[in-house]
Amino acid sequence: MAYALIMAGGAGTRLWPLSRETHPKQGLTLVGERSMFQHAVDRLHPLFAPEQIFVVASAAHIDVLSQQAPRIPAENFIIEPEGRGTAPAIGLAALHLQQQDEGAVMAVLTADHFIQDTAAFRQSLQAAIKVAEQGYLVTLGIKPTHPETGFGYIQQAHKIGQVEGYSAYRVERFVEKPILADAERMLASGEYSWNSGMFIWQINQVMDEFKRQMPDFYNQLQVIAPTIGRSAYQQTVQSVWAMVRKETIDYGIMEGAQKVAVIPVDIGWADIGSWGSLYELLPKDAQGNIMVGEGMQLDTSRTLTFGGKRLIVTIGVEDLIVVDTEDALLVCKRGHEQDVKKVVSQLKTDNKLDLI
Repeated sequence: MAYALIMAGGAGTRLWPLSRETHPKQGLTLVGERSMFQHAVDRLHPLFAPEQIFVVASAAHIDVLSQQAPRIPAENFIIEPEGRGTAPAIGLAALHLQQQDEGAVMAVLTADHFIQDTAAFRQSLQAAIKVAEQGYLVTLGIKPTHPETGFGYIQQAHKIGQVEGYSAYRVERFVEKPILADAERMLASGEYSWNSGMFIWQINQVMDEFKRQMPDFYNQLQVIAPTIGRSAYQQTVQSVWAMVRKETIDYGIMEGAQKVAVIPVDIGWADIGSWGSLYELLPKDAQGNIMVGEGMQLDTSRTLTFGGKRLIVTIGVEDLIVVDTEDALLVCKRGHEQDVKKVVSQLKTDNKLDLI
């Protein structure tokens, strides 16, 4: 059987002041009428029943997320004691699934992606599951539309098959976020996809990779394994997690894995990681403006205003991001939205914890 794991951790600091530690971006309504997490759950239907969907998140977010997806069983929400990167979070979830269904296939997805063509997304997942059943660690690669420098890339090698209408290729290598010249070259070659961070594999296969490439972490998981479903579980996880090393799944497993495949897909994918990426996604008026909430834009162009209860008025400005909440106001020049996370760091330094 196949299961879906939704990664719903992270604080979403680049979407401050709307995203907070107690109200993270995955629980926010940014596109349409549903939260990002609810979109992530909705697009899995009917490929995965609620019982086949697992969620990994921090303890602070579990209540909000479970309320937003009440059909997912409570025991399918896995608490990560502290953020240690994607590799430990995935490893902990894989351990739980292995205890439940040792021969299962696991699709690792995230709660902060926007996917426009949900039917094609589900079809590509079905194809990836079949390739994973052949022993591959599979990743969905996004067909690039422009020379993006903010994403990692995947270079494909020879074709290994045609599945469900999709071509699957052996992975030649993973490439970190490139400079513009390299991104342009990779786009022109036609051999590269954007790294979406979505992975599909047999649980036993990825656990073997943890054992081979991250043996210390694998051994830590083996300490946790016999306590799953028992009273000692919570205390054991807390104790073990304090010693777990931070690592991403890309560095920890994928780049060094022995049998990796990529399926390039065109599904209308976007990673909503910042106000800039949200600006690119939302529909704009003739002047390139976006207005969410109450607002008035006079002699304004290429500006996003995102408000709550107050009227936001802009006059004679361009290329701005304005986000208004009850206790904080962000005014940011477009192109500098990646620096928003520096604000959160400074607030922590200043001990203004009520604002983060």
